[in-house]
Amino acid sequence: MSQIDRTIAEAARAWPFEEARKLVARTGGKAPGKGYVLFETGYGPSGLPHIGTFGEVVRTTMVRQAFRRLSDVPARLFCFSDDMDGLRKVPDNVPNKEMLAAHLGKPLTAVPDPFSNEHPSFGAANNARLRAFLDSFGFEYEFQSATEWYKSGRFDTMLLAMLRHYDEVQAVMLPTLGEERRATYSIFLPISPKTGRVLQVPVIKTDADAGTIVYRDEDGTMVETPVTGGNVKLQWKADWAGRWFALDVDYEMYGKDLIPSAELSAKIVRILGGKPPEGFNYELFLDEEGKKISKSKGNGLSVEEWLRYASPESLSLYMHQQPRRAKRLHFDVIPRAIDDYLSLVEKLPKEEPARALENPAWHIHDGTAPANSAAGVTFGMLLNLAGVANTEDKDVLWQYLRRYVPGATPENAPYLDRLLAGAVAYYQDFVKSSKKFRLPTDRERPALEDLLATLRGMSEDATAEAIQEEVYEAGKRHFAKEELRQWFKTLYEVLLGSEQGPRMGAFIKLYGRDNVVKLIERALAGEDLGKAA
Repeated sequence: MSQIDRTIAEAARAWPFEEARKLVARTGGKAPGKGYVLFETGYGPSGLPHIGTFGEVVRTTMVRQAFRRLSDVPARLFCFSDDMDGLRKVPDNVPNKEMLAAHLGKPLTAVPDPFSNEHPSFGAANNARLRAFLDSFGFEYEFQSATEWYKSGRFDTMLLAMLRHYDEVQAVMLPTLGEERRATYSIFLPISPKTGRVLQVPVIKTDADAGTIVYRDEDGTMVETPVTGGNVKLQWKADWAGRWFALDVDYEMYGKDLIPSAELSAKIVRILGGKPPEGFNYELFLDEEGKKISKSKGNGLSVEEWLRYASPESLSLYMHQQPRRAKRLHFDVIPRAIDDYLSLVEKLPKEEPARALENPAWHIHDGTAPANSAAGVTFGMLLNLAGVANTEDKDVLWQYLRRYVPGATPENAPYLDRLLAGAVAYYQDFVKSSKKFRLPTDRERPALEDLLATLRGMSEDATAEAIQEEVYEAGKRHFAKEELRQWFKTLYEVLLGSEQGPRMGAFIKLYGRDNVVKLIERALAGEDLGKAA
């Protein structure tokens, strides 16, 4: 990267660059002892990947990309699966529940695969789903398994450090627990050699020199076991700290609800003699009613549901925008996200370098504008097209698209085809039932008659910009300047059955001048535009 480009990046105000500068300051511009800067995201594989998984990885990726523009130090991203966690309950969305119930308490990688026996364990099956999920979006990451780290011995040095500082770490954790929990709490969770379960039992004795702990097994027998080699795992807050320490993690994001946990883990890392990573806490998403989204309640929007209507890039944009502000994540935010994304991508190639770095599309596409283009077509236009054309047949709607984008076909414009398919699905699911057309008022009729005459006199080949100007001028002839917003609202409500709508010039060009003329004629004749002509 040239010095000029780096100077521009150093002044960039977009939040990924602000975060990346923390890492430049942390490293002093030099590679740490391990030879690279390490980004991490964590995942609990007791369930399937979800929209929070996507959000954390895409946001972390954006910071990593910004860091690459600011430093020549190599950067890696670990996606770490806590797959040695005990199976606490049988998930609702899996088969073979009775079989799983027989393995409650065991590490997820010791529980059989309930899906198809294709994988050696439940944890492995869900890890495979996580990797397939991340791979489908093209993320660059390295998968890491807690089970492999514990059992291979790569965590041994960290676990022995935890044992040496056992009393100090316990002293950090115990004040955060209830009285009953304090009586039995230990940062070490031994794995019973008899039942294979992860045990929440008191530690009776620790021996730092021998590297062992003593506990009472489920049958009452006293057991002495090494803390190394996969014989124990850590309680999750200590586990988080242990991971930071063992891997020397430099950067990790987490939700606002985990701030207290992150603070505790940072204290533990310092006790062990390590340096906590730079952190970034993001706000949680809200549902339709403004309540916090919960995986257990199922009141959120899934990645699959978003992708039924929109591209993953539009979801990336939603994740990029104001990550420290609580936002509603519901179906009604999708059209705006799509059109905002299309607008930003269109602007990116034309912007000066400094301004481009502030454009979210730069962060979504790592600085390179994508070849895919909607050719000026918006999601809102396509929703309205489906409504006025009274069809949900994508092939029929393509006939209108060809008028707006000459020569375009589903084969040579796949992005446009995907946009149309999403709009048709969204129209079917959310818009169709809410369409509400009205007749023009006596005051509005002259303006519509004026626009009707204007359109009849225009060439079918008129540009969208020329049509927009004529729509605007027709409104000015009948509405005061401060009332022009009402003029366009009239067009939306009378012709499109909606309180909001697209730029009318672009829509008229898309739907066709003659077709819009017929719409206005029908409205002026008192017909219900909600019904086919």
